Amino acid sequence: MPFEEYLSAGMHIGMKQQNKNMKRFIYKIRDDGLAILDLQTIENRIKLVAKFLAKFKRIIVVSRKSVAWKPITKFAEAIDGKALTGRFLPGTITNPNFPGYFEPEVLLVTDPLIDSQAIEEALKMRIPIVALCDTSNETSSVDLLIPVNNKGRKSISMVYWLLAREIQKNRGIIKEDEEFKYKPEDFEPKERKRKE
Repeated sequence: MPFEEYLSAGMHIGMKQQNKNMKRFIYKIRDDGLAILDLQTIENRIKLVAKFLAKFKRIIVVSRKSVAWKPITKFAEAIDGKALTGRFLPGTITNPNFPGYFEPEVLLVTDPLIDSQAIEEALKMRIPIVALCDTSNETSSVDLLIPVNNKGRKSISMVYWLLAREIQKNRGIIKEDEEFKYKPEDFEPKERKRKE
């Protein structure tokens, strides 16, 4: 995919705060202090994570962020996974007696800070943790990450669309990018209309 698409989605925009573990993914710091993530690294990491995730059948993808609800739901649909939007209830992956119990092989989170309850449970169950990480995210509990803007609506939807497409290619469901039946817009949440 052309890097212009990444740029227009804002996937490369980091934050002014940078965690030491995320510094290696930063291309440069703008004059205003905002970190810019390396586009080639983002693309390479999406491919690496997709190759890793394609090996698993039971993938759970989680986000408390409302801007990620539609992207993770579409992602789960495209890869035959399970999406959990909103609050991650304790016991979801650790308590077999919990009504919504699910036993995943791998956890994918949109933001390690906000999705910390899911990460805590995945650590207890010793399942791999994959995360979208911005420059300020703590990464010590994450096994594999994609350095990307995990705050912006367009960025989140684009990364989940790319991941789903790459997973389908790795699983042999499609051979070419053009065969992927979803469009980036299918993953985008509707913009809220502002009251005048």
